Amino acid sequence: MATPYVTDETGGKYIASTQRPDGTWRKQRRVKEGYVPQEEVPVYENKYVKFFKSKPELPPGLSPEATAPVTPSRPDGGEPGLSKTAKRNLKRKEKRRQQQEKGEVEALIRTLDKVSLGETAPLSSALPGSQAAPTAASDPPDSAATTEKAKKIKNLKKKLRQVEELQQRIQSGEVSQPSKEQLEKLARRRALEEELEDLELGL
Repeated sequence: MATPYVTDETGGKYIASTQRPDGTWRKQRRVKEGYVPQEEVPVYENKYVKFFKSKPELPPGLSPEATAPVTPSRPDGGEPGLSKTAKRNLKRKEKRRQQQEKGEVEALIRTLDKVSLGETAPLSSALPGSQAAPTAASDPPDSAATTEKAKKIKNLKKKLRQVEELQQRIQSGEVSQPSKEQLEKLARRRALEEELEDLELGL
């Protein structure tokens, strides 16, 4: 805010009298020629700061119109304001969650198949033969099949470990009321053990 000046008939300059918040008035003050009030004194900037402020933001030769369309299209599909890494992490989490849901659904289907197959013995004997035919057909990439089986075995062992840990936590009283997912996990234990035995026998 600029300071209000008053000039008298002799040519002298004065800072006009102002009212204080309590209602009293300040006297007007005489000002010498060349006086600059404190609030109007420019902030000191050294030559480097001045140079960088005067420097254009864009590289020489690049027009501002060329960069204008790039900025609105930055938040592509993801949530606005997120960095590339954050967007990538969100996509990974979503993919993991979908794979986990898919794996749980497949495991439930397998357990249901085994339960229904356990009731009818002739069908259960026919099923391993039908599963053996595709594996026999895929014998040439033998190393790929064995590594795939090893991964499945490792995954099944991990799931069984988790089920056992959950069961111990429930027995020790650490988990007083297990959730629906935890109960489903416990119910799948037998199916996981059978599947692990089948895979280990197949190796």
